Amino acid sequence: MRLKRIIVLGTALALLGAAVTPAASAAGDVNALAERLRQAIVAQNFKDVVDLTPPDLSAPASATRTAGQREKYDASPAELQNRARLRLAQAGKPLHQTPNMDAAIIELDLYGRPKSVANVLLSPQHPNGVVVPVAKAGLSTDQVRYRWWDDTEWDVNGGKGTRDVLPGRENAPIDFSSPYPASVLKLMVGFGVLRLADQGKVDLDADYEYNPNPVSAACGGASVKKVRQHFDEMITKSQNESTCALIKLIHDRNAWDAVNATFAELGMPTLMVTGTNPGNGARWIGSNMSGLDTAKLLLLVNGGPDVLWTTGAGKQVTRDELSHSSRKFFQATLAGQGHNEMLSTPNWCGRDYPVQGIPQKVPARWIKADGTVTVGDAVYDRDVRPCNDAAEVTFAHKTGWVDTTGSDAGIVKSLRGKGNRQYVVVVFCNLGTDYVDAARPADPPGVFPVLYTQKYAQLGKAIDTIMKGL
Repeated sequence: MRLKRIIVLGTALALLGAAVTPAASAAGDVNALAERLRQAIVAQNFKDVVDLTPPDLSAPASATRTAGQREKYDASPAELQNRARLRLAQAGKPLHQTPNMDAAIIELDLYGRPKSVANVLLSPQHPNGVVVPVAKAGLSTDQVRYRWWDDTEWDVNGGKGTRDVLPGRENAPIDFSSPYPASVLKLMVGFGVLRLADQGKVDLDADYEYNPNPVSAACGGASVKKVRQHFDEMITKSQNESTCALIKLIHDRNAWDAVNATFAELGMPTLMVTGTNPGNGARWIGSNMSGLDTAKLLLLVNGGPDVLWTTGAGKQVTRDELSHSSRKFFQATLAGQGHNEMLSTPNWCGRDYPVQGIPQKVPARWIKADGTVTVGDAVYDRDVRPCNDAAEVTFAHKTGWVDTTGSDAGIVKSLRGKGNRQYVVVVFCNLGTDYVDAARPADPPGVFPVLYTQKYAQLGKAIDTIMKGL
C-alpha cells in the first residue's frame, strides 16, 4: 500500500510539470522518498524566477553582483518594506542558470526516531536534481564535495565554488556550493549556548551584559537581558542584536572551537560558525550548514529515544547530547516562531499571493485580537484564524533570508486528527530577496512584504503532501 501511494504521488507530481528524468545518484541507489523530493523540486520550474540584480556576464568578475564574500544580515522590517517598494518597479531578468538548493528530509516514526532520509541537491551542474547517497546508520554522506558559498563564483563560474568546506573530499562525485544559511545559522548558536548551560558554564536565567567593542550596526549597542530572553528573540523573531549577544557570550567562554569540534564529533562536520568577531558577535559570513547535517541537528533537538545515528568513528549519538530541559526549551522557541513565511505562509493567510505552503498553525503568542499577526516591527495584515482552523500540523522552525539566501529548517508534526506524519525538513537555496516572481503583486502599505518567490511555499506544500501520503 505504501509503495502504491508513492507511485501515485510521483505520477501526480509529474503531471504538475516535473521533468521526470532518471534521478542522478553517485551510487545508483535511489530511495523512494528521495526520488519524490527530487521530482517536487524540479516541478517548481525555478527558471521562471526573476533576478532583480542580474550580473553582467560580459564584465569582469569584479563588476558582477558582488566582489567575493561580504557580510550578510537580516534587514529590519522597515528596510525590507522600503526595498520591496523600490523593487516592485524593477523588471529584472530571468535567472541565467539553475539555482543551488540543498533539501533534506528525515521521516520520523511515532516516537521521533529516524525512519527514512532523503537529500537532494540542485545546481547548474544538476538541473534535474541529484539524489545524495546517505548511509543509513550515520545519516551521513561522503559523496559530496561541499564548497563555501560565494555570490560572485555562483554568478560567473557556472555555480561552482573553489574553497572546500571539508578536507579530503576532493574525489567525491558530487561537487556542490552550499548556500549561505542566513539566519538558520542561529540554530548552531542556540546549540552552543545550551551545551554551555548543560555544562554549568551559562545560566539561562542570569543577566548577560552585552557590551560590544566595537559597536556594529547590525548588532546594536549595549544591552542587559536574561540569556533566556536573548535566545527566544534570536529564534522566534530572528533578532540580530540578540544573536550577536549570544555569539559574544560563547566567545566570552572561549568556547567556539569546542562547539565546532562537537558538531564534527557528533557526525555533523559541515556545521560550523567561524570567523565571528569576539568583541561584538558580528561577522557571520564564516558560517556553513548542509541540509543533511542541519536535519540531524533538529533530529537531536526533537529527541527521539535510543540511538539516533552512529558516527563514522563509532560514536552513538542520542538525544542526551542536550539535557531534557535544554531540548524542551529549544523545542519551545522553535515552536514559537513568528516568521511563518517560506516553506509555510500562514502569516499571509487568505491572500492570493503567496500560495499557502505547509499547512501549519500560527503560534497564539503573535496573534492579536483581530486575528492579525505582529512579530516585533513586522506587521502582517491578514486574519490568520481561518488558516489556524484549517491547519494540519505544527511547524517548529527557523527561517532565514538575505539577498542571496532563502532558507527554512524545522520539525513538522501532525495535529490531532490531521494525519499521522512527523518529519524534519530543511531547505537552503540562494534565491533570496534579490529573486522574485514575475507576476508578483504589490504588498499593502505598511505590511511586512513577501520577500521572495512563492515557489518555496509551493515546494513546502508538495513536501508535506509527500509526507502525508507515506
